[in-house]
Amino acid sequence: MRAQPLATERPIPDGWAPDLHATLLFIVRGGEILLIHKKRGLGAGKLNGAGGKVEPGESTLEAAMREFEEELRARPVAPRKVGEVAFEVLSGMSILIHVFRADTLEGEPVETSEATPVWTPVDDIPYDRMWEDDRHWLPHVIENRPFEAYARFEGDDMVHCRVARFSDTDRLPWKSR
Repeated sequence: MRAQPLATERPIPDGWAPDLHATLLFIVRGGEILLIHKKRGLGAGKLNGAGGKVEPGESTLEAAMREFEEELRARPVAPRKVGEVAFEVLSGMSILIHVFRADTLEGEPVETSEATPVWTPVDDIPYDRMWEDDRHWLPHVIENRPFEAYARFEGDDMVHCRVARFSDTDRLPWKSR
């Protein structure tokens, strides 16, 4: 039996299926969160977590670690999955984003051709420079609360967002997949 979300129903619509799987990985330590200024690809120019596409044969955790290391040249220690975001653009693209969090790093992040690291106080997150749905689910990452979210966009404009928080980490929706 699944844990009941603290919302009235799961936010991801029944039958929704992603075109691809991707990851985001955030480091939260000492009252700060590590964001990246993305230099290319989907979301270029925005702030987000390090991440990218899951490659064939790769687990979501392996993809999160690989992408983080490629983008920032540092290694997260003991990352754990805290959520999923179903991200849909009305033009036809749909992505299931597996969201991870770690509390420490081996090495310090550096700027690469893909990203610039940006340490940000958790009480002063520049949501105006991020995807609009981030303000709805990123607080759950910071507070280490498991969640599931569904966000629909028309271009860069969000037209729908719903988030459910879960209380029982042993019975999260993704544990059965």
